[in-house]
Amino acid sequence: MNSVFNALLITERDGKFVKEIKQLKTDQLPDNELLIKVCYSSVNYKDALSASGNRGVTRRFPHVPGIDAAGIVVKSKTQSFTLGDEVFITGYDLGMNTWGGFSQYISIPAKWATHLPKGLSLKDVMCYGTAGLTAGLSIYRLLDSGISPGKGSVAVSGATGGVGSIAIAILHKLGFKVTAITGKNDEQYLLNTLGATQIVSREQFIQTYDTKALCTPAFAAGIDTCGGTILSGMLKAMSYGGIVTCCGMLTSLDINTSIFPFILRGVSLAGIDSVHTPSDIRKQVWQLLSTGWKPDNLNELASEITLPELPSVLDKLLNGQAKGRYVLVHDNL
Repeated sequence: MNSVFNALLITERDGKFVKEIKQLKTDQLPDNELLIKVCYSSVNYKDALSASGNRGVTRRFPHVPGIDAAGIVVKSKTQSFTLGDEVFITGYDLGMNTWGGFSQYISIPAKWATHLPKGLSLKDVMCYGTAGLTAGLSIYRLLDSGISPGKGSVAVSGATGGVGSIAIAILHKLGFKVTAITGKNDEQYLLNTLGATQIVSREQFIQTYDTKALCTPAFAAGIDTCGGTILSGMLKAMSYGGIVTCCGMLTSLDINTSIFPFILRGVSLAGIDSVHTPSDIRKQVWQLLSTGWKPDNLNELASEITLPELPSVLDKLLNGQAKGRYVLVHDNL
C-alpha cells in the first residue's frame, strides 16, 4: 500500500517556517505497527508552537504537526487492533517529533492508540482532544482531593481557550459554580454556552488577588492554564485545603508567590501532564468523559475547519485570538 494523501507540512526556509498543504505518500511514514486513516484531528496550542518552529516542541523539520488524531485502522501488525477499528491518539510523541494528525494518514506504535469508548464518536473524541483530556485530568485531581460543589466556586483561567472551555463545561455539568478568568469579552459564550457562573477579567483578577501575600479566601479550587501572576493570584485566593492545578503557560513560564497559601492554608499545587499520564488513569478519565462528564452541548464547543483553513487557525491560537476548540475534518471521510 502506497497511497497519496494531503498533509500540512511545516518547512524551514531561510530561518522562517512555512506552512504548506502538500501531497505525501504513505511510504514516507515510519514503518510502525499501525497505519491509521485520520478522519478528525483537533488543534491545540502545542500544535501552533510546533508550526511556528518552536524547537522545544519539535526538533526536526520538515514536520507535520497534530498531537491528536482519530480515525480507522487500515493496517495492523498486532492482534490488539484489527482492520476497521475506530481509534484515537492523544499525547505520546504524536505531532511533536513524529508526524501527526494534520495529515490524512499516520503511522504509530500500537501502544499509542486507544479504542474509541462507547458513548463517543470519532468527532466527539476530537472535540475533547488533548485539551479535553487535560481538563478532565485537572477535574479528576480536584475530585480526588475532596473538592465538591458544596465547598465553593472553582476558578478557571484561559476560560475561552481549549482546556478552559472544556473544564468549565464539565464543571457546570457536575454542579459546580465556576468563575471564568479571561482576557476576552464574550459573556454569551462563557455564561450561556459553557455555563460559567461569573466572569472576571484577567486584569481585575490580578489586581484583586495578586497584590498581597495572602488574600481573603474566595475559591475552593482552581484550574490554571496561564502561569505567572494568574497562578500566583489563584493560590493566594484559595480557601483552606484548596487545590490549584497547573497545566499551561499562556502568559508566563514563571510563578512568583509567597509561601503563605501553603503553610497557613494547606493549599496544594498540582501539575497536570497529559503526555505521560499512566494508561490506567487515562482510561478512567476517558470513561468519565464519555459518560457522566460529557457536556450536553459538546459539539457546540468546537468549530469544524478544513485543511486549507488550518494555517490561519494556528496563527489565531499562537496570538491568543482563538475561542473554544477547533476540529479538523479531513476530506477522506
